[in-house]
Amino acid sequence: MFVEIDYATDSHAKYEQLAGQLDALLTGEKNRYANLSNASALLNQFFDRINWVGFYLLDEEELVLGPFQGLPACIRIPLGRGVCGTAAKTQQSIVVEDVNAFPGHIACDAASKSEIVVPLVRDGQLLGVLDIDSPEFNRFTEDDRIGLERITQILIQHI
Repeated sequence: MFVEIDYATDSHAKYEQLAGQLDALLTGEKNRYANLSNASALLNQFFDRINWVGFYLLDEEELVLGPFQGLPACIRIPLGRGVCGTAAKTQQSIVVEDVNAFPGHIACDAASKSEIVVPLVRDGQLLGVLDIDSPEFNRFTEDDRIGLERITQILIQHI
């Protein structure tokens, strides 16, 4: 079912391969938690040099921890607080080169140095966010933002 991603190819092609794998993995399954769990596992295998990948899901006026791969994490994040809460409130992706320089950063794992958060939005409604942390500064690029925004568009069709 899955082919190994060719990491020697360009970033766009890698994300296209990942998108195809994600869509194939989730097609036919209706349970959002099963699909988010498999998505986090697939992303954990796709990325190197990360220490956490997962989802926070909107529950009334806050984000609540969903399926993830990594160390135990913060359970609830208010909208507008930290990187995840800010991305959720603005419904805009955020790439943070140095989490210590981000005002109000919530340190769930002291080893995290950089972060990318991509909102999950369907028909203008926030569903949650995809959050990926790295123990390296400047780990995530503009190509990662673009690729992950494509990935989340596929994902929201299955949750």
